[in-house]
Amino acid sequence: MCRLLLLVAMLAVPGFAVAADKPAGQPPNVILIFTDDLGYGDLGCYGQKRIKTPHVDRMAQEGVRFTQCYAGSTVCAPSRSALMTGQHTGHTLVRGNARVPLRPEEVTVAKVVKSAGYRTGLIGKWGLGEPDSTGIPNLQGFDYFFGYLNQHLAHNYYPDYLWRNQEKVLYSGNVVEKNVASKRTVYSHDLFTEEALKFVEQEPGKPFFLYLAYTIPHANNEAGKEGMETPSDEPYTKENWPQQQKNHAAMITRMDADVGKLLQKLKDLKLDEKTIVFFTSDNGPHKEGGNDPKFNQSSGALRGIKRDLTEGGIRVPMLARWPGRIPAATVSDQVWAFWDFLPTAAELAVAKSPAGIDGISMVPALLGEKVAGRPQTNHEFLYWEFHEGGFKQAVRMGDWKLIRQPYGKEPAPQLYNLKDDLGETKDLAAERKDIVARIEAYLKTARTESKDWPVPPKKN
Repeated sequence: MCRLLLLVAMLAVPGFAVAADKPAGQPPNVILIFTDDLGYGDLGCYGQKRIKTPHVDRMAQEGVRFTQCYAGSTVCAPSRSALMTGQHTGHTLVRGNARVPLRPEEVTVAKVVKSAGYRTGLIGKWGLGEPDSTGIPNLQGFDYFFGYLNQHLAHNYYPDYLWRNQEKVLYSGNVVEKNVASKRTVYSHDLFTEEALKFVEQEPGKPFFLYLAYTIPHANNEAGKEGMETPSDEPYTKENWPQQQKNHAAMITRMDADVGKLLQKLKDLKLDEKTIVFFTSDNGPHKEGGNDPKFNQSSGALRGIKRDLTEGGIRVPMLARWPGRIPAATVSDQVWAFWDFLPTAAELAVAKSPAGIDGISMVPALLGEKVAGRPQTNHEFLYWEFHEGGFKQAVRMGDWKLIRQPYGKEPAPQLYNLKDDLGETKDLAAERKDIVARIEAYLKTARTESKDWPVPPKKN
C-alpha cells in the first residue's frame, strides 16, 4: 500500500509519467560511482602518472572514456542537484552550498527509475536535504539510504554517526569534536563499500539503481593541514612527498580498490553484462587540507580547480562500462553534462523522462547510434552559474567558452576557443564580438530567478 501511495504521489508531480509499453526483457542495472573533488587528471586513464588507479583504468579499457563531460557546478551541492534533477544551475533548485532542501515536487533520477520498477539506493554523501526536511533521500525516490545527509559533516571520514534511512547509526569508537575525530576506529568509506556490495546482492531478478557517492578525495576542512584523512598512506609511504600528498594519493588508490571490489561482485553474481556502471566526479580538484592540486597535476592540461568556472573546475572524468553493449576501449569527445544523466538513466530504464528539464539522453553516445536507432542530439548551449565570491556565469557553445562576472571585478566577458586553446590562455572576446553577442543573447534567457540565489544588483 505504501509503495502504491508513493507511486500515486509521484504521478501527481507535473511532468512526471511512467513509460508505457515496455519492451520484453529486463533493462540494465545502473550504478553511478560518484567521487568528490577528483580532478580530470587524477586517474591514470586521463594521464595521471603517479597515482595508481588500475581498476578505474580497467573500466576505461572495457568501456568508454568521455573527454568532454561536465559537472553540474564547480562545488558540491549544486552539482548534485543538477545530476538529480536534470536541470542546470540556471534552473535547478539548489544552486550553491547553502542548506536548501529539495522540495516534494522535485523530479529526481531515483523517482524516475523507481517508477519503472527499479530498486533504488543511495550510499555515501547526499547534501540535498537535512534530517526531517523534504529533501531527505527516502522522500526523493530512494528506497534505501546509508551515509551522510549533511555535506559539512561529510568532511569527517571518522564520524560518530551515519544515517540508515531516517535512523542514526552510532559509532562510539569514533570520538569527534568540532568535526574532527580524536579517536579513530571506523572509516566511513569502508562501510560505504560494504553497504554497496550488500545492496547489489539483494532481490535477484529485479533491476536496481545504485548511487554510490564517495567523498574521496575531499578534505576534512576542519582538520586544517591534517585534512587528508585515510587509515594508511600506502602504497606511497616511502615516496619523498609531503605527507598531505601521500594521503591524497592513498585516498584515491583506496577508492580505486573499492571500485575493483564492486566490479568483481558484479562478475561473481553474473550481473556484469546486465549492469551499466558510470564513474565520475562532482567537480574539479581542491586545494584544501594541505593538498596542492599542482603536485600531481590533478587538473591535467586544464586551467583552474574547484570553485573556478574554467575547465579545471567543471570538466570531469566520466567513464561508462557495460560489457557486450558499450564497445571496449572507446574514447568519445561527446560534449555533455550532469543534467543529461537523468534522461539517460530514464531511457536505459525504459521510463519516460520528465518534461521541462535541460538534459538530453546520451544513450546514442554510449551504445552507438546504430544500436540506439537514432543519432545523438547535441546541446546548443551548456550553462553554469556560481554564487560564491560574486555572481559568475559560464557558457559553452560548440568549441566556444564564455566566462563572465558581470557585476564583479571582471565585468568584461572572456572568450576562449577550447578546440585550439584547451588551457583557456588566450581571450578572444575582442576579436570575436559576433560570438560574444550570440552567447550574450542566450544569457538573457538562460536562467530563472531564485530567492535563495539572487543575482546581485548592478553597481552604479
